[in-house]
Amino acid sequence: MAEEMNKFSRELRDDDHFHDECGVIGIYSPGDTGIARDIYFGLHSLQHRGQESAGIAVNRYGNIDYHRGMGLVQEVFSDDRIRTMQGDIAIGHVRYSTTGASLACNAQPLVVFFKGGAIALGHNGNLVNANILRDELQDEGYLFQTTIDTEVLAAYIARNIKDGDIEGAIAKTMKIAQGAYALVITSGEKLIGVRDPLGLRPLVLGKTKNGYVLSSETCNFNLLGAEKVRDIDPGEIITIENGEISSMKFDFGETRKTCSFEYVYFARPDSVMDGRSIYLARHECGKNLAKEQPAEADVVIAVPDSGNVAAMGYAEQSGIPFGIGLIKNRYVGRTFIQPDQKMRDISVRLKLNVLKENVEGKRVVMVDDSIVRGTTSGQIVRLLKDAGAKEVHLRVACPPVTDPCFFGIDTPEKKQLMAAKYSVEEMRGMIGADSLGFLSVDGMKDAIGLGRDNVCTACFTGDYPMELPERKDK
Repeated sequence: MAEEMNKFSRELRDDDHFHDECGVIGIYSPGDTGIARDIYFGLHSLQHRGQESAGIAVNRYGNIDYHRGMGLVQEVFSDDRIRTMQGDIAIGHVRYSTTGASLACNAQPLVVFFKGGAIALGHNGNLVNANILRDELQDEGYLFQTTIDTEVLAAYIARNIKDGDIEGAIAKTMKIAQGAYALVITSGEKLIGVRDPLGLRPLVLGKTKNGYVLSSETCNFNLLGAEKVRDIDPGEIITIENGEISSMKFDFGETRKTCSFEYVYFARPDSVMDGRSIYLARHECGKNLAKEQPAEADVVIAVPDSGNVAAMGYAEQSGIPFGIGLIKNRYVGRTFIQPDQKMRDISVRLKLNVLKENVEGKRVVMVDDSIVRGTTSGQIVRLLKDAGAKEVHLRVACPPVTDPCFFGIDTPEKKQLMAAKYSVEEMRGMIGADSLGFLSVDGMKDAIGLGRDNVCTACFTGDYPMELPERKDK
């Protein structure tokens, strides 16, 4: 099994988890021309959703100033640059690439010009028919400046604006754009939010003392002094102008399919999404996991940080004490897994260290949020056993990931997904755990609590919520 694991790991890149998707934020605050700083702080709270690039666009009387670049939020923006960005409507974006190369030109928000004005747009998600739409625009003479599908959306919206009716242009674009998207847009003196017809990607509205906030998550609301008003509905365009909110809702005949992986991994645990606490959903995932996949053990530990809440739920349900077994180095960024085994092991040890006192001589249940490639899981199991753990029982708070995502989550191709190639028992042997158990699809759905038919589980089942014209895993 060790030889098989080494062969499989040589095919893979980076670490064992999904890469973070994008995060968007928009603020409308009439008369407050310094809201670029609020966007800056709001993006800090969304940094977990993307560490590749960041950007802010501010709008003052329809004139848009913007700045974006590669790196973390604090690396892209200086205090001086923030001070120069004057406007009382602004949007911001943090990105990890899902489509389009890792290039500075692909940082967002994008700003496009049309007859009569400009649009700044930030996008979280992925279009499955982006190449088809791009080809159509190029045939008409459009010259693209980026390689991302966000520019496809922006170009179609700008092309369809008639007599300043941007909402009508967005509605026309929604009819042809297939996939997942949550958009924040500013044009004229408006802040606009848009959510795809399935509600795959999240977007929420908050109220501040002076105006409104649109954000991917509620985790930045306390920081910004905002109270949650509601989630933007699937298929909704919400416009904030002159201090008033208006809404256009479109029924595309679709059933809500909120991304299940937002609840088990992506979102911050202090966020509330579609009315459901991320913390409570993960806690219930852990409790359901304990019911479905019990283990005889002395201590329950988590793979930090995304496995923490599920591990607490597992411990509570099982009656096995919860303990700290792994310490995370919070000052290590992404590390690239090198081809030789020594460097792969060092990259994990840079991020995690075992608290030997809590695992030595004990039977350990290790709870993680997911297994994608499996390489990191195997290295952590070895760390625990090297530290004297008697047994390591790996429990995973979601089902096996068997299929790639095409809706804004940067998953590997199917051939790189461990669960797509091996049985649970084969995976257990390759990882080196004494036992391995996953949460069932229904157990996860019940924990999320939105209704079994209202969450997307495509990466666990291969049951995609729409046709995929550009399947790349065949």
